[in-house]
Amino acid sequence: MSDNKRTEAWDRTRKAADHIKPMAAQVKPLAKHTGEAARRQWFRTRAWAAPQVERTGKVLQDTVAPKVSDMLSSAAERIDPAKPKRGRWRLPVGIAAALAAAASGAAAFLRKRSKTETAASGQDTTGAGDMGDMSKAKTEPVTEDKQAHVG
Repeated sequence: MSDNKRTEAWDRTRKAADHIKPMAAQVKPLAKHTGEAARRQWFRTRAWAAPQVERTGKVLQDTVAPKVSDMLSSAAERIDPAKPKRGRWRLPVGIAAALAAAASGAAAFLRKRSKTETAASGQDTTGAGDMGDMSKAKTEPVTEDKQAHVG
């Protein structure tokens, strides 16, 4: 490029810049005002959106979350391997233990009862020996017919 052309291009650029400077001076306060308006609108939008988001969250919690929870629980049940069966020995062993306890209780009761009967019959024989011949004599039970003829 020649020096002449370069100078012409530079002059045109300066003219355009000179023409833009007054416009920039007008645009600067407008941009500042627009920025402040945008900030105010941003806070208004946030103030409006917060209750909307909260309400949506509650609706999701009350409607969607239980369904998702149920689906996850049923999926977990399907994924979980089958538990090994427990032995069925507990019921028969329990019954046998109860029967053994009942039998030992009955045996203890019978043993105690037989000891008290033996002790009681042993006391009767020693007391009867003191009476002498009367205890050895046989007595017949008295019936009503015999009593009627006696009198």
